Amino acid sequence: MGSRVSVIVLGYGPEPYLEHCLDAIASELPADGEIVLVDNGVGPRPAGSAPFPGQVRIVGDGANLGFAGGCDLGAARATGDVLVFANSDAIVRPGSLAPLVGVAEAAEVGIASGSLRLADAPDLINSAGNPLHFLGLTWAGGCGEPASRHATACDVAVCTGGFFAVRREVWEALGGFDPTYFAYHEDTDLSVRCWLAGWRVRYVPEAVADHHYDFGRNPRKMYLLERNRLLTVLTDYPSGLLLAVAPALLVTEPLFLVLAVLQGWPRQKLEAWGWALSHLSLVRHRRRRVQRAVRRGPDVVALRMAARIEPPMVSPPPGMGLVNLALSAYWRVALRTLLRGTGTPGSAEAPGPTPGSTLTPGSPT
Repeated sequence: MGSRVSVIVLGYGPEPYLEHCLDAIASELPADGEIVLVDNGVGPRPAGSAPFPGQVRIVGDGANLGFAGGCDLGAARATGDVLVFANSDAIVRPGSLAPLVGVAEAAEVGIASGSLRLADAPDLINSAGNPLHFLGLTWAGGCGEPASRHATACDVAVCTGGFFAVRREVWEALGGFDPTYFAYHEDTDLSVRCWLAGWRVRYVPEAVADHHYDFGRNPRKMYLLERNRLLTVLTDYPSGLLLAVAPALLVTEPLFLVLAVLQGWPRQKLEAWGWALSHLSLVRHRRRRVQRAVRRGPDVVALRMAARIEPPMVSPPPGMGLVNLALSAYWRVALRTLLRGTGTPGSAEAPGPTPGSTLTPGSPT
């Protein structure tokens, strides 16, 4: 770990685990490291609380910039060569920061993604990198599975936003998080753009943080999830990939509305569509900007996409098995067509780069 390291932690609301989070990070930092705590609206600390570690520097004025905007502020104020982002309710285990930073320092790696564990069941995974379905959905990869199943370093489609590292030069080249996202899917967007720019997203099993994970749904969250998913698909996917996905997207969007009705959030689903339609100029502008930075073919993302929707945190709705069969069959054909169009050998079952293989930004697939 030869680089100067800045760890960015976003604070919002009561933050019952913040002190433990900061203490754990401080014990892992080298002498020249720093912790940038972004005040996104942190609630008052209990009387008699111990001072924060000396490495902590607080930025922000308490305004809620969202996860994306708050992290951007923290990165802009940080001085490190490597930026580490850790959730305020994630407790970094001893010996975990150095391997995460070490992988992020590799020239071919854009993002190093840590191993999040469930704090109340620390031998179980919370996220070992996140799958990306071709329709733009993501979920916590491996959630609830034994950590022993995820003990090998590998490339992943999407990093976990709860604990990851990136070199400053990569962060700045990608433009950081897009504040338009506010919260949710910003890690998906960053990862997709990282792959398309020619860097890898790498899972680091030795970099462990215990996450006080609380999966829940509320109307605001469902709106942002749907809006940001559509924004990612419409602006991040290169033309060939977007064309391959579009027919399935047109068919499944009404089905997602039916699901939203059954689950009690149809208004939020309709509002997500409404936002996309009322912000077409923003969508077009963002798409042009994102696509100008693409240095790899769409296959670099497409080959890492999931064909089935299988989030482990929720029970599948009735008929999901048939839907997944149809989605898998569709993607098998669409992916083969896409690969033929890009001249990439392989098929829908073709693997991504194997762990340990090298890739430099801009190199061919």
